[in-house]
Formats: sequence, structure tokens, C-alpha cells
Amino acid sequence: MARKAKTKAQLHLVVTAGPTREHIDPVRYLSNESSGKMGFAIAEEAAKKGHRVTLIAGPVHQETPAGVDRVDVVSARDMLAALKLAFEDADGLIMAAAVADYRPARKRSGKWKKDPSKPGQEVGLALVENPDLLATVGKRKGDRCVMGFALETSDGLRRAFGKMQRKNTDFIALNGAAALNADSTSVTLIARDGDQQEWLGKTKKYVAKRLVMAVEVWIASKSATRT
Repeated sequence: MARKAKTKAQLHLVVTAGPTREHIDPVRYLSNESSGKMGFAIAEEAAKKGHRVTLIAGPVHQETPAGVDRVDVVSARDMLAALKLAFEDADGLIMAAAVADYRPARKRSGKWKKDPSKPGQEVGLALVENPDLLATVGKRKGDRCVMGFALETSDGLRRAFGKMQRKNTDFIALNGAAALNADSTSVTLIARDGDQQEWLGKTKKYVAKRLVMAVEVWIASKSATRT
């Protein structure tokens, strides 16, 4: 069944934000420096423009924007479960979360303690790959808009474009490590047709407005072709 055409004021947008935590034991975990500021700014902007917004947030200390339905998660697998549910009736997804690629092969039931008989010993931690959230959604996106993020430290444009192709997204927002936990960022938005927009040294609120607008324009253009 074809999806009903919607105007940009009637959209359900899903936004992911922040890091995930992959627990080693009850008190230790693997994570990253993501603050969630970019994703929360996107959710806030989308809500201000009258959209229904579902924000799936990893463990961060950010206030929920007004008018936003927030779902808190911890691990990558938690986020995937929430994402699958929210995406069922969504018109678009902006995947701004910094999801951990790996998790410990097993979570210890108790605190991992040092062996006092082996001072200075070298230890190892077995890791397994987490599910790829963006690729999972990309496979089932149909005519819905999906925007991913790519944080790269070298050869960014080539890597970001390759990620877009592999994961079947409509856009990739490319940024660098300096954006982590910062109020400003530099982003290159790459579209599937090769078009690029660049914002250098802008606030995350400024960039959020442009990203939401890009999704709105994409959805409006697809709706126009169906009518």
C-alpha cells in the first residue's frame, strides 16, 4: 500500500542522540564522548516546526525539549529495539547518536577485580560487534527519509559517501571529533545525488535547523511526485 502523502507540517520524525553504554560489569562500561547536544538540538528544532518528534536518547544529561516524546535507552541493542518500534509509523529518521560498534562478549555479574597475586598483569577484554542500527533501518526504509551521521578523522568525504551507499541512507552529515561535547560544529551534508552543503564553525542549533529543513524538503519532493 502506498504511503499517504503528507505536508511538512504533518511529519513524524525520529531522532537519536547521545552515546550508548556497553557494560563490562555492574559498574564499568564502554562508551564515548558524545553529549547528545546535536541530536537534542535537532529534536527541539523539529518540534518547534510543528512536527511530532520521537527522541531516542542514550545516557546523557540534557533537558527534554518541549513537545518531544523522549525514550531513554542505554545500550546499542536497547536503542535498536526502540528505533524499530518508533520507525514503524515515522516519515523520517535523523540518526545523530554515536552508537558503540562493539560490546563486551559477556557482562560480568560482579565487579571485575584485580588479582593481587599478579601485580601489573596484562588483561584482555573480548568484544563482539553490535548490530548496525543505521543499516538495519536503511534496509526497511522504503520511501521514508533517513539521514545518518559520520564522524571521521581522515578521508572523510570518501568514507561518508561510502557509508551512505552501504547503509541506504538519503543523507550523511559528516563531522569531526571536535564536535564531541561541543556547542559548535562543522558539518558537510552529503545527499545521495552528490549535492553537498557545508556549515563551518556554526552552533549546533544553527546546523539543526538546516538538517531538519533538508529532511522536510526531501519528503515534500517525494510527496509531490506521488500526487
